[in-house]
This record gives sequence, structure tokens and C-alpha cells, in this order.
Amino acid sequence: MSDARPIIAVVPVKETHTAKQRLAEVLSAAARQELALTMLEDVLGALAEARSLSGIIVVTIDAAAAQLARDYGATIAAAGARDGHTGAVNAAAKTLTARNAAMLTVPGDIPLIRVSDIEAVVDAHRRSAGFTIVPARDERGSNAILCSPADAVPLRFGEDSYFPHLAAARSCGIEPVSVALPRIALDIDQPEDLMALLSWPYETRAHAALRRHGISSRSLATAGS
Repeated sequence: MSDARPIIAVVPVKETHTAKQRLAEVLSAAARQELALTMLEDVLGALAEARSLSGIIVVTIDAAAAQLARDYGATIAAAGARDGHTGAVNAAAKTLTARNAAMLTVPGDIPLIRVSDIEAVVDAHRRSAGFTIVPARDERGSNAILCSPADAVPLRFGEDSYFPHLAAARSCGIEPVSVALPRIALDIDQPEDLMALLSWPYETRAHAALRRHGISSRSLATAGS
């Protein structure tokens, strides 16, 4: 099955000065903000290079995130930005549906993402009936969703959204396609996620940010002991 709708990426971003509270035991507030912004830049860099995408929307009211998004050619949207991840994505979906566009939504905290991962999601979607999803590594969260049209399935994000999203798609008469992509699957919320990130053998902006703040696999292991 082929769908000719343009695909727009949607990235919801919370206010970065209060980002990643669950990392407070290992990172200062300033370090957490820097990490949030560098991870966002890793994500935007991959999205901007993906030829299968027709644009990027960053849903945020955060000034630093908005400026970074503009640097990568993204459009800034404020609608839904104060309504959490779900509200931000659903507001963008409503806008994109009116434009007859498909929506690829990803979070801003998956710094390992590469263009090849995005193309894998798009390729799988082009063979599906309208709903493609990449689960988090624990198969609880939903780390990428491609909907065509953008509002094809009602979305509700949270720590246990993956299986409910599969059920929601089926309730809409769509058989979901799930794609396992380890780089997209790693989102950064807990200290153990930082350990997993640092175990990957290549550099991201997020790696550099952690190094600037003295964070290494050894320091994390010491903090957790």
C-alpha cells in the first residue's frame, strides 16, 4: 500500500530549564538543560537530513529549544505546548490533518537516532495501512509513531503507551506495524539510560555534553553503588 501524503516530523519539547528531573541525582539543573538541548539537536540533525520528510514542527514554548529548532529549519508551534506530550502531539496532528499530511512524531530525547532509522520507519509505513510504531526498549513507551493521516489513531503518551497504542490502532480498523529500532528505542530519562547511551560506540552531541559535566560510565556506576 502506498500513501502519497507528505510526512511532517513533530517533536514536542518541554521547557528545558526543568528538564529531566529524574536525572537530578547525577546531573545539576544546568547540566540537565544542556543535555536536553544537545539531545534535541541530535534528533533535529537526523530529521533535517531525512529526504523522506517534508518538514519539521517543534511544539514548544521554550526559547532555547525554539531557537535551536529554527537553526535546523523547523517550524515552531505553541499550540498544545503547555498540555504535555499528548496535548502537543494531538494539536500538531489536527493541524497536519487539515493539510492532508502524515505525521511522524518522535521525542527530543532519543540522541542515537540516525537518518537510516527514520528511513526504516518510513519504508515500513509505506507497506502498511496507516500506523507504524517504534517501541521503547522496555516495550512500554512509544518512541516513534508514523500516522497517515496524522489523526488516524488517537494518541496518548506515557510510560505504558506502546500496547495501548497498538490496541487503539486496531480499534480504528488499522493493523499496526511495529518496528524494532534500537537507536530510536533508547530515550533518556533515568541514570541507567545514560549508562546505555554511553555504551554505544559512537559520538553524539549528548555524549559530549555529558563529558563536559564529568559524566562517564565509571562515574555513574560509582553514583549508583
